[in-house]
Parts: sequence; structure tokens; C-alpha cells
Amino acid sequence: MSGRQAVVLLSGGLDSMVCAALAREQGFGVLALTIDYHQRHRIELEAAKRIAATLAERHIVLPIDLTAFGGSALTSDIAVPKDGVAPGIPVTYVPARNTVFLSLALACAEAAGARDLFVGVNALDYSGYPDCRPDFIAAFEALANLGTKAGVEGDPFTLHAPLQRMTKADIAREAARLGLNAGVSHSCYDPATDGGACGLCDACRLRAKGFEEAGLPDPTRYASS
Repeated sequence: MSGRQAVVLLSGGLDSMVCAALAREQGFGVLALTIDYHQRHRIELEAAKRIAATLAERHIVLPIDLTAFGGSALTSDIAVPKDGVAPGIPVTYVPARNTVFLSLALACAEAAGARDLFVGVNALDYSGYPDCRPDFIAAFEALANLGTKAGVEGDPFTLHAPLQRMTKADIAREAARLGLNAGVSHSCYDPATDGGACGLCDACRLRAKGFEEAGLPDPTRYASS
């Protein structure tokens, strides 16, 4: 990789796809980092590989088994809610996930000589996760510059969260503006065995709502009935 580099956390979902494209639009060479944390399914990992093939100069898939901790519907035998987006922090919250993932992205960036990190968190149209909120992002950037050799020696990191104040409709529009094939991304928490999205979990509902409110066709492949 040459020129300005940025480490982008790439989950395989629409938000991280748009985030990676925005990093490229800003002139960064994208080093995509995908965390294989033994989540409920492998489909989003395959989506991340497809996205990275078109947007990233390098793609690292890093395995970490968070099922050893459990505590979430994505890492243990807890049912994924299908009754609609409810207030509060849902059981799909993975304990400290973004703190863990951003710490790994920070280590990757420092080792690669990159000083910019991108994460596709969204604080407006989301499921209540505390590690998507602006104060968390600001605090992590401060931590990055206190706890690294680069940071304390005057070569600071910047943590970009370009989708933070966008609605899902805004994000769908950005995908269209950037010319992305949103259909290759995957957002569902609990897809069917055929790989189709369930259409009922929080992630599916918010994604569908975004395309509808943006006035764009929903490219999601839903499970066969």
C-alpha cells in the first residue's frame, strides 16, 4: 500500500461498506480489518470479502472467539428478537465489542503506519448500542493518543465515524451516490440457511426502513418463505 492509509473496520454490512467507500473518496488507501468473532453465521464474513475485493487494497480477517465470553444473542444460544425495534439496549449487543474491535484496529494501524481509523457506527437510527454513541467515539480517540507510541510521540490518530449522525435513509442514499452495489452487503443478525435475510430482526427492519425512506429499491435478498 502507498500514500495515505486508513484502517477501516469492515463487518460486511451496509454501514461499513459505505464507510470504506467514503474513506476511499477522501483519498485513503483502505486497509480493511474484519473481525471473525465466531458470530452466529459466516454470511457477513463472506460479504466483507466481496466488499473488500472492490474497495480495499488489503484485507485482514482476524479470528477471535467471543463465544468464550457469550453474553449476547450473536455469541451464545440466545434468540434474536424478531418483534420490532424496542427501546433500550437489546440482547444483540455484544459486550464491549466496539471497544475490542477498535483496539485491534488501532494496533493494526500503528503497526502499518496508518494514523486514520474509520468505523461505520451510527447514533441516530440504530438499536441503542452504547458503543455507537459520539461520546464513546471521542473517548476512544483520546485513548488512542494516550496509549500508543505514535500518539505520545506527537503522531496522533484520528478516528473517523462519518455515518455517526446519518439516518439509515441517509446511508442508503450515500451508497447510491457512491455507486455501490448495496446488495452485496449483509446486515441480518439471523439469516436463513439459504443465506437470505430474515426480514424481522432489528438490523433487517432498520435497513429496510432506510431504503424505503430514501425512496430507493431494497436490494436485500430475503429468505425464501
